[in-house]
Amino acid sequence: MNIIETALPGVLIIEPRVFGDARGFFMETWNAAAFAGAGLDLTFVQDNHSRSQKGVLRGLHFQNPGPQGKLVRVANGAVFDVAVDLRAASPTFGQWAGVELSAANKRMFWVPEGFAHGFLTLEDDTDFLYKCTAPYAPQSEHTLAWDDPAVGIEWPSLGADPLISEKDAHGLSLAQVQVFV
Repeated sequence: MNIIETALPGVLIIEPRVFGDARGFFMETWNAAAFAGAGLDLTFVQDNHSRSQKGVLRGLHFQNPGPQGKLVRVANGAVFDVAVDLRAASPTFGQWAGVELSAANKRMFWVPEGFAHGFLTLEDDTDFLYKCTAPYAPQSEHTLAWDDPAVGIEWPSLGADPLISEKDAHGLSLAQVQVFV
């Protein structure tokens, strides 16, 4: 696998080895020994799968306490995926990194604990898969506003406002959220 560092320390783009021929393709999306050999000694406790239509924005979510690291990928369709550093002592606090993940490029994105995470779907019927290092804890979930000007995420323009949940519509600004100390 090929690992690409982003501007945020610890947030990584992962390109798995893909073996393809006239029948289709095969790729290994998780191998504990291979990831540990690349410096990612992770234990996952929960897998999630969401399907969304084009223009759906989910996030920016995080848990505090009980933060989740997330290894994410797209099985069908495409997203613009984002991580925002919420570690108060980090030199990159409040900064974001984004990457397009798609069924075509087969990339994965590692979002470590201490980051908010969200994505915007770029195609209909997008299947988004993620492995988590901690279980979902609704009492610890928080939402950073996807459009907070202090963070300044440059979301792709789809010609219309994104479709967001009621919870995400009430996301807090960077100055208001419960950051990691």
